[in-house]
Amino acid sequence: MRRAVLGCGLICLLLAAAPARARAEASDGYGKGALLKLTPDGESYLRFLTWAQVWARYIEYNPGSTVNGSAQERGVDVGLRRVRMLLLGQITPRIQIVTHFGINNQTFNNARKPQLFLHDAWVQYRVHENHLSLGGGLHYWNGISRLTSASTLSLLTLDAPILNWPTLDKSDQFGRMLGVWAKGQLGGFDYRIAVNHPFQAGPAQPTAAADYNPSAFATAVAGYFQWQFLERESNLLPYTTGTYLGALRVFNLGAGFLWHPHAMWSRRGDELKAHDLFAAAADAFLDLPLGPGALTAYGAYYYYDFGPDHLRSIGVMNYAEGGTTLNGPGNAYPLIGTGSHFYSQAGYLIRALHLQPYAALQYSLFDALDDPAVVLDAGLNWYLMGHHAKLSLNYRNRPIFEQVDARAATTARRGEVILQGMVFL
Repeated sequence: MRRAVLGCGLICLLLAAAPARARAEASDGYGKGALLKLTPDGESYLRFLTWAQVWARYIEYNPGSTVNGSAQERGVDVGLRRVRMLLLGQITPRIQIVTHFGINNQTFNNARKPQLFLHDAWVQYRVHENHLSLGGGLHYWNGISRLTSASTLSLLTLDAPILNWPTLDKSDQFGRMLGVWAKGQLGGFDYRIAVNHPFQAGPAQPTAAADYNPSAFATAVAGYFQWQFLERESNLLPYTTGTYLGALRVFNLGAGFLWHPHAMWSRRGDELKAHDLFAAAADAFLDLPLGPGALTAYGAYYYYDFGPDHLRSIGVMNYAEGGTTLNGPGNAYPLIGTGSHFYSQAGYLIRALHLQPYAALQYSLFDALDDPAVVLDAGLNWYLMGHHAKLSLNYRNRPIFEQVDARAATTARRGEVILQGMVFL
């Protein structure tokens, strides 16, 4: 009841605050930001983009959670989900440099004055028109799915599902790896393929459940390939658009993979065994003007093989400790691991009201769990000026897993409500 009252109250505040002239402008993906022309014809330029996403949250914590040493069942906080700056330098029509830096996930009880860190730093050379470009550095030209290279500026839902980044901060740096890539478009066919040297995983003692192998040294190969049936999307930068707000007519089918030999290890008795990390996905994306608004829909199937019974519980901006269930503390829940995963999201832009209700579902069949992990999200975007200024309200319902006799089963569910204010220019 408390969740419902809070959610309805926040929705009412959003609707009451909407100015009469608010505009649901469509974002063109990369066309905004401050522009400094380096040549009179504008072919050489430097573009600056900056953005911030601020979260206010009400969270029902997992059982046994503590905050600052005290047992807590629920809490309210404000935090910085993302604060970033991106610089795109088009030195010539063929030569490009990108640097992208900032902070993520600052809460009231983690590091003060957090250091800025690089998300992307890479250079690229366009070999032949839009058909082939080659590049290298710390980059985001990822396999395995559309969402694995998702832009955080144009998401349909409040946030990415995290499931889309299978090696997040284990053998990558916030979804990025050091490597080289090729990308391009041939008619409706869009491709990206990369050869990377993953980051060394932190120290870990091998157990029966596979974990990251700190002595892994092999290179990894990743790719994503899609066919664009309707209008062509830009691939100037790797970041894929979550919703075009009806600005384009897009229908794409895609598939991708990630293979990292000997990335994982496990131990059974005296036998120490290395395992390859293999991830694959197939997805579909639709964005169409429809009636008085626009429809956006996305669906994906992920197959993850991290070795036997690998399982990671993750909670975004999780500041709690303790926890007496398999979830761990705070808002964490089983999110990434060996098994099959289904993810879908859909939303409809009501253009006259500048509102976009949406819903998302994650359904995961983990080898390490006996029950499916089902995560539900429902929310509302209110566009003040397209993706450049918006408010989002999201409710998430997550499962709680506990060991019941010999089964890892769902025994309860918990919720959280998040209000986000986002601005980028």
